[in-house]
Amino acid sequence: MTSLNLSGVGVAYGTRNALNDFTDSVKPGEWLCLIGPNGAGKSSLLRSIAGLVKHSGEIRVDGSPLRMRSARRRAQLVAYVPQSPILPDDMTAREYVVLGRNPFISHFGTETKHDWKIVDDVLHRLDLNDFAYRAVGTLSGGEKQRVVIARAIAQESPILLLDEPTNALDIGHQQQALELVDKLRREHGLTVVSAMHDLTLAGLYSDRLCLLHQGYCVSSGSAAEVLRAETLAEFYGVSVRVHHEPDGTVVVVPFRHMETSSDI
Repeated sequence: MTSLNLSGVGVAYGTRNALNDFTDSVKPGEWLCLIGPNGAGKSSLLRSIAGLVKHSGEIRVDGSPLRMRSARRRAQLVAYVPQSPILPDDMTAREYVVLGRNPFISHFGTETKHDWKIVDDVLHRLDLNDFAYRAVGTLSGGEKQRVVIARAIAQESPILLLDEPTNALDIGHQQQALELVDKLRREHGLTVVSAMHDLTLAGLYSDRLCLLHQGYCVSSGSAAEVLRAETLAEFYGVSVRVHHEPDGTVVVVPFRHMETSSDI
């Protein structure tokens, strides 16, 4: 069970601030989902936690500064699924997924039966058995995305970062991947921080939402508190209807402004 605390985290690219003074505490086993329009700072926040960009402020895991950890120890603590991963075309899917076990293999060691068992279990649970021995370069975009998610899950790090994990997936595999992440966090206390554009899915699977706009968190709370038509209109510039299902699910539906004869 691992907690994640962010205090005053900021990210800048040259003179442009992509993220400003972000502060939050993600409890062990909690799923925080970042939402917001393109360029709001979602990916920058995830990349700062993953150690891929310089940042101001402090990021702590279980109370200890993450910047003080070695790269190997950081990888044991944090697994990251990027929005646009670069994959080796000539490696098989199974060989790629086992790379997630590297943080736990000694410098001169090799994968154990236990490592391969974890890999094969994840491949099975993400419906990737038929692709295990196919070259990654021959897979479709959605299949590649599932392989990347599989690698991160096989890493078995207590913190999982997901940057638009369902972008290339059909609706069935979207649900399959998110259900597996949700099952793992409930069974093993996995702490999840994701960025998602699908607002209904974001509200369905996460415990809390944080709406980012121009690098600032402008709204935070439950799906019912954040996914409000007036809030989404203000920060996304869209017209939506928000439905609340009996089970608590919040459904966001865009609608068109139909022209009338008087408008023409």
